[in-house]
Amino acid sequence: MVVPQGSLGTWDWKSIVSNMFPLLIVLSIIVLWAGVTLESAEEMLEEVAILAVMVPTMVDMGGNLGAILSSRLSTRFHLGTTELDPRDRVLWANVAAVLALAATIFTALGVGAYLIGVLFFNSAIGLSTLLFISLVSGMSVAVIAIVFSFAATYGSYRLGIDPDDTTIPIVTNVVDVFGMVIFIGVSALVLGF
Repeated sequence: MVVPQGSLGTWDWKSIVSNMFPLLIVLSIIVLWAGVTLESAEEMLEEVAILAVMVPTMVDMGGNLGAILSSRLSTRFHLGTTELDPRDRVLWANVAAVLALAATIFTALGVGAYLIGVLFFNSAIGLSTLLFISLVSGMSVAVIAIVFSFAATYGSYRLGIDPDDTTIPIVTNVVDVFGMVIFIGVSALVLGF
């Protein structure tokens, strides 16, 4: 695939601002949803303080995983080495790497939360429960990050917008919101809130 010159081949601050400003307004409104979700879960987070400790890492890591994949996809588009063909082994290797990284990170989050809970909060939540919450939430967020990474990168490219300008804000914001909603939902279901 050859990357067409034009809007993808040049750097123009006016086009970046005109493309990004409306997008950032929409994304800001979407992120408000995460804040509303967090606010609605305040009682649960106060009662089970270790969950509040997990929130920043849970939300941040989902967006980071999506940013990693989006960057790799954008680079491949710019180099002309991808067409998002389902038979492309490199694409599947990138997806597998993101999932493996997610499994590692969210396992470490569950174990770390358990240790912090035991040492500082006298938490009664067991390791298996925290691992379950962390892994189910985290792997769900990783899958959403993968889907939005592909959609944002391919959509930007098809619209003639440089994916480097749009994918990271789209993926990180959307995945942050879904990360918060999924984490709160899984925690509430598992702990009976």
